[in-house]
Amino acid sequence: PPRALPLAHTELEGRGDRPPLVLLHGLFGNHGNFQTVAKALVRRGSGKVLTVDARNHGSSPHSPLMTYEAMSLDVQHLLSRLGIAKCILVGHSMGGKTAMTLALQRPDLVERLVSVDISPTSTAPVSEFSAYISAMKTVKIPDGLPRSAARQLADEQLRPVVKLPQLRQFLLTNLVEMEGRYVWRVNLEAISHHLTDIMNFPVFHKPYLGPTLFLGGSESPYMSSNDYPEIRRLFPKADVQHIKGAGHIVHQDKFEEFIAAVHNFLTLP
Repeated sequence: PPRALPLAHTELEGRGDRPPLVLLHGLFGNHGNFQTVAKALVRRGSGKVLTVDARNHGSSPHSPLMTYEAMSLDVQHLLSRLGIAKCILVGHSMGGKTAMTLALQRPDLVERLVSVDISPTSTAPVSEFSAYISAMKTVKIPDGLPRSAARQLADEQLRPVVKLPQLRQFLLTNLVEMEGRYVWRVNLEAISHHLTDIMNFPVFHKPYLGPTLFLGGSESPYMSSNDYPEIRRLFPKADVQHIKGAGHIVHQDKFEEFIAAVHNFLTLP
């Protein structure tokens, strides 16, 4: 069985009488992706908010294992270490699948759940992501370059494969300097090895009966009506909403609308 890793996380104090929120980022992201969301939710009266780095991402430890069962266990471990008996989970993309896995495995730990632009089904072609990872692996940067020059060089090397500038910028947030050398802080080996696992979703038979919000972007293909039967089967209390004009990173594309939708869901009885 997978062994839990001690995840890096940050905490924002919120109201003591509300359950803590745990925000889980997507593939190639880190806890910073949800920092402004965390602040906005606390301002609107939420409980304390944890933003978490998944294994093999951000400042969390690396492991060759990268399954949803393993990532769910990591979060369970964090909850017990912090003495949190019940939380609200908000997960984007890969983080949404981790959140769903945790809710389906341990419904007792999850008061309610928000899945951002992802369904409990197989996602998009693996080949695209394989190409990005290969491109990241081949990036060559001479030691001792200033940070801005290093980023520019990496950007140029990724451009032929990663056509979208926003996506390149996002991937480049993972380029860090260590002892004068530039390295990727994400564990590319483990991610490429487990890409099929990450794009799939584990099999579950018993549904999660807590309140659930599936919040998609209207311009994104990741949550379609084809997925509704599976959403209903596993999350019978699910409400499915799409935010108009938002792509896959809903909370970045339509920040105010995203916060309003999540806030409304959190204040439902």
